[in-house]
Amino acid sequence: MAEYQSPEWHPAFEEYCETIYELDEDDVDVIQARIADRLDVSRPAVSEMMKRMESEGLIQTGQQISLTESGMQLAETVVRRHRLAECFLTDLLGLSWAEAHQEAGKWEHVISPNVERAMMERLDDPTTCPHGNPIPGSNYVAPDMVALDAIGVGNHFTVRRITEELEFIEGMLDFLEQSSITPGSKGKILALGPDGTATLEIGDGPVGVGEFAAARILVTAG
Repeated sequence: MAEYQSPEWHPAFEEYCETIYELDEDDVDVIQARIADRLDVSRPAVSEMMKRMESEGLIQTGQQISLTESGMQLAETVVRRHRLAECFLTDLLGLSWAEAHQEAGKWEHVISPNVERAMMERLDDPTTCPHGNPIPGSNYVAPDMVALDAIGVGNHFTVRRITEELEFIEGMLDFLEQSSITPGSKGKILALGPDGTATLEIGDGPVGVGEFAAARILVTAG
């Protein structure tokens, strides 16, 4: 696993690089408005930060914002540590998805390379976080996934990944975890409503998933 050796960056730079990485990972347009929405900050604040990050050589701006090589290395380090922390907090400490996500947002800025290596070893080199998102630098190989809303009525599926967009919706992680909509869980599409709601047979019973979430839960057929 490549290790990024860098100067100490302010957590704000790390947060913005992480956000740009995750928006691109989820095929969301990487523009200032989307960054502002994700971080819940004003657009002028994002505009000012973009200028600072470009001057530091972390991003390039144009129709969309992209990470430079240095920005990508920083982003991958922060994302890796966040997702490792989520694994540690859920697998070893028993925290809920939502609790682990919140705590990992703090841990990602303070985990040292030595601690990161120890966590990887203790966790037996995981390739994804608890939500199925790949850990940068791991040997993750993506299966042939589609969005849940692409699975027709009566067909079976296996949940593989909960995209980052859903992690930032209030209550969504708790709902998904409590409904057994977790990586590895198998289910069946019972019905599709005219508003895009999918009714699933999964876990202990039928569960309704709205159109927005159904387009962002990735599954394999069968």
